[in-house]
Amino acid sequence: MASESTIATIAALMVTASLPFYLYGAWIMIDAEVVTWDVLVYHLWFIVPGLILNTIPVVAWMLPRLLDQLRGVLVVHAILGLQAYALLAFALTGIVRIIQVKRDADLYENPSQDVDLNDLHPDMGAWRGRLRVGVFGYVIFWFLAWLLGLYQFVGRYVLG
Repeated sequence: MASESTIATIAALMVTASLPFYLYGAWIMIDAEVVTWDVLVYHLWFIVPGLILNTIPVVAWMLPRLLDQLRGVLVVHAILGLQAYALLAFALTGIVRIIQVKRDADLYENPSQDVDLNDLHPDMGAWRGRLRVGVFGYVIFWFLAWLLGLYQFVGRYVLG
């Protein structure tokens, strides 16, 4: 069986490897003038692998060890990480509804329609707000958790 240090290194590398996927996936959406279905799918081709690279170490290695290590920086790291996933779930409550309404209005296949998204449904503004708050919150908390995780990794496995 692999040593704890080896597993920690693999976990750190996997979580760190998710960052470029997140950044490029975000760039796709920021750079798109109009979000068509193809743009959304292309965006997801990068976001989903990023989430997988991040979530596998969390579920397979970090969560099972959590209760044995609740002290110091690890507590803050765990809280930030859990908050990141909570905000991701919050974002998904918005994006699912936005996708449904945009598909019903044929805005993915026929994006040339001159329609204000907020006119498509009375709750569209709230859903878009959830999406923004959730995505930006996820990124902020993920980044803070990642920094603390690297700090903990270096202190425990590299320096000490």
